[in-house]
Amino acid sequence: MTATVAGQTALVTGGAGFIGSHLVDALRPANDVRVLDSFVTGKRSRVPDDVTLVEGDVRDEAALGRAMDGVDLVFHEAAVVSVAQSVADPTTSHSVNVDGTLSVLEAARRQDARVVFASSAAIYGAPESMPVTETAPKQPSSPYGLEKLSGDHYCRLYADLYDLPTVALRYFNVYGPRQSGGDYAGAITAFTEQARSGGPLTVQGDGRQTRDFVDVADVVQANLLAATTDATGEAFNVGTGTGTTIRTVAETIRDRVAPDAEITSVEPRRGDIRESVADIAKARERLGYDPTVSLEAGLADYLG
Repeated sequence: MTATVAGQTALVTGGAGFIGSHLVDALRPANDVRVLDSFVTGKRSRVPDDVTLVEGDVRDEAALGRAMDGVDLVFHEAAVVSVAQSVADPTTSHSVNVDGTLSVLEAARRQDARVVFASSAAIYGAPESMPVTETAPKQPSSPYGLEKLSGDHYCRLYADLYDLPTVALRYFNVYGPRQSGGDYAGAITAFTEQARSGGPLTVQGDGRQTRDFVDVADVVQANLLAATTDATGEAFNVGTGTGTTIRTVAETIRDRVAPDAEITSVEPRRGDIRESVADIAKARERLGYDPTVSLEAGLADYLG
């Protein structure tokens, strides 16, 4: 299903970031769009001139109040998204990812605005079975995963307590244009940079770890569907339902960019999850979500 959102005043927190900027581009033609971004990682060049920009942090009450005034719809993408950063500095990560999310929900409650929250597959930790359903045990293995789980729970609590329309989208490994490095989706960026430099491409461990790589265009569609669904107070996996090994991704990029480059192995990451694949049956049934971009096609577009 192709979703459209029109005639709304929509705020994208983190709208100068990777996923947020793609959302802004999708919303601009038919909506009054605002962006709240601190530019810690986001880029000013991604904010179009016809979008209202509020520079600030989601924890800044004044900036958040200006950005939220009169909005109908909030896409909450702003976050510290690095697992490694959350491990190194859990206090700051918690402050942005939990306190910031709570501030967004409170501001949305004052406006009676729908919130679509960027949750994460990191809430599941090491899955007990494949594919991972929304009801799978939640055993996050990093502060980031725990923080996203808190935000995920807060969204449903606000729906239950205050009748605030919320939807949590649990992103698996999102990739696409404008992405920076970090964790496994960032491996695509790293492999591409390594290949363009002539190699070698470095794979952690044996490279047989599987991940569910989902193109940012499909993630945008999931967000637009969440913005119009009647299934509020719910959480949905956003992936493809297909697992791909890290080695396969490295080989695909190598073959397209630098066929003569070597692929080498380095020490595996501590506590690495072996398999992660989304069960997207609930999102298909309740949202009408249907990912359309294959990894092959998505990588071809990404690599140009």
